[in-house]
Amino acid sequence: MLRYPHLFEPIRLGKTTFRNRMFASPISERALDSRNRPNNDCIAFYEQKAMGGAASVCVGDCVVDTKNGLFGEFMVHLDDPGTHHALNLLSAAVTRQGAVASVELQHAGLYAYGSRAAGSAVYGPCAGVDSLGNEYQEMPEEIIEKIIASYAGAAAWAKLCGFGMVTVHGGHGWLLSQFMSSKVNLRGDKWGGSLENRMRLPLAVIDAIRKSVGPGFPIEIRISGSEVTPMGYDLDEGIAIAKMLDGHVDLIHVSAGHHERKEVFTVTHPSIFSPDSANIGYAAAIKKHVKTPVASVGAHCDPELLEEIIASKKADVVEMARALMADPDLVTKARMGKPEEIRPCLRCLACFSNLITNGQIYCAVNPMIGREPEYRCTPVPAVKKTVLVAGGGVGGMQAALGAAKAGHRVILCEKSGRLGGALRCEETVSFKSKIRDYLAYQARQMAKSPVDVRLNTAVTPALASELRPDVIIAALGARPTVPPVKGIDGDNVLSAEEVYDHPEKVGQKAVVLGGGLVGVELAIHLAALGRAVTILEMMPALNSGGNILHQLALDGEIDRRGIALALGTRAVEITGRGVVGVPAGEEGGAPALFEADTVIYAIGQTPLWAEADALRESAPEFYMIGDCHVPKNIMQATSMADAAVRNIGRVL
Repeated sequence: MLRYPHLFEPIRLGKTTFRNRMFASPISERALDSRNRPNNDCIAFYEQKAMGGAASVCVGDCVVDTKNGLFGEFMVHLDDPGTHHALNLLSAAVTRQGAVASVELQHAGLYAYGSRAAGSAVYGPCAGVDSLGNEYQEMPEEIIEKIIASYAGAAAWAKLCGFGMVTVHGGHGWLLSQFMSSKVNLRGDKWGGSLENRMRLPLAVIDAIRKSVGPGFPIEIRISGSEVTPMGYDLDEGIAIAKMLDGHVDLIHVSAGHHERKEVFTVTHPSIFSPDSANIGYAAAIKKHVKTPVASVGAHCDPELLEEIIASKKADVVEMARALMADPDLVTKARMGKPEEIRPCLRCLACFSNLITNGQIYCAVNPMIGREPEYRCTPVPAVKKTVLVAGGGVGGMQAALGAAKAGHRVILCEKSGRLGGALRCEETVSFKSKIRDYLAYQARQMAKSPVDVRLNTAVTPALASELRPDVIIAALGARPTVPPVKGIDGDNVLSAEEVYDHPEKVGQKAVVLGGGLVGVELAIHLAALGRAVTILEMMPALNSGGNILHQLALDGEIDRRGIALALGTRAVEITGRGVVGVPAGEEGGAPALFEADTVIYAIGQTPLWAEADALRESAPEFYMIGDCHVPKNIMQATSMADAAVRNIGRVL
């Protein structure tokens, strides 16, 4: 008897049967060669989702018109005949795992920045200027007809390359949604104005695709149920759009928001401040008005909730992106009735941020992502060793679990009475529930593993001499850096860690020293508790720590909570009245008092490097990971722990 019978009921779209109701939504992995063709890493990334049980796996960012529709680099060019071999390898990899392979057909329209950079014309429904100040032209009818043919050709090409479905991207502000929108499409001809005219292009595209792929071949279309911005259309218009699409496609995939509007980025990509299945309301509203099956996307991760969504007919399909990176085996674990074994997604947006800044997807909690081929050929260690892990934070637990799985004898020592390290202090923060879930997941994995856990035990050279390990992995973490500011030892001064443990110590007015992620998240937490908060930061901007998309979520909360910012300001003294600050980088700048009952420092972490280094000679193999090496983030701790474990015994 299946625990989630509705989730695992097959669904038939066109003439194709999908094995369950959980699809891997379109995502761009960007592991392409110099000619924008999928390489082996790219193929392995998508195959992993199929291996994990997803019914469909969609390759995102596949452009149908490279000349006029290219958004940026690292997009698969479906109008390039040279993609045939690579795309066939990709589709075959997904299909052999029992999933239906799909490609996302995309045209950026007025946001075709890549085409603009290449010297090509950029078109929107009407002439105008984009948010970056770039002019674009009204799309002439001959270009419209050319684009319709481009979609049809791309779909036929995808089918020829072995894909079993196409996903037409008609949402998030791209070309087709530009034509659908009454706010953007102000044309006076048959391609604009009334709803019927605004829908003429998307319907023509779908009809042309149907002719090119033949009857029964599944066509999915992604739309924004609402663009959730005054600059875009609302849910009523989204329902009207869906009703016009009804019967023309096999699946209406309902997302929300607009990719190129920062103020709604975290609607399209729900953040730590969003609830699970945050956007289900848009799909549920549309499903009441159409006969075509409806899919929902947005922060889907909990099988119990997903089962309820399908059972209550809010949607027919749920689509997931980040949850299937945190745990590509989510679907299989749900089918086995083991939701507690699913590795939680932190919804931290580190994956997407890293993709934008570094061109590669990694996951904060799953070190396999972006490195899938490595895991297919990892040899079993020839020699089993005794591994001593010093520190029971997220990095230490990752290292201990990985070493135990590889067959080594593992001892983990944690000097406090609990596993979880510094992140334990954030357990009660409302928007940190995913951190709490992840720590609970790691604790469950530890409990069922053969790791010898010793709490209230600090690892010293003397203990190491007694235990005689072959390998030491130092994961001792870091401590809050105390800023050299006059008055820092005052009774009204606390560290961020102390405040997380005892928020009741904070007065009604608080100043947070430091505009990095720790300081900003703490400020939001205090504001949510009713405190008036000011963030004082020396730099001219807040520091995202490289997680630029999480910063968008934080910026939204700063505005919503009314948190004051004092950027470009250096604290010179803390008094009983608050913080005295001066303009950073200026000599003789006028001081200003930032009134506060409580001053909190969150300027960074100092690694426990010396404590870790003291263990260097206590074992033949020695690794220093996470914050005691270089304080950074969960992703770094996880990936370093994983790399250390994979190196154990490599040199005999």
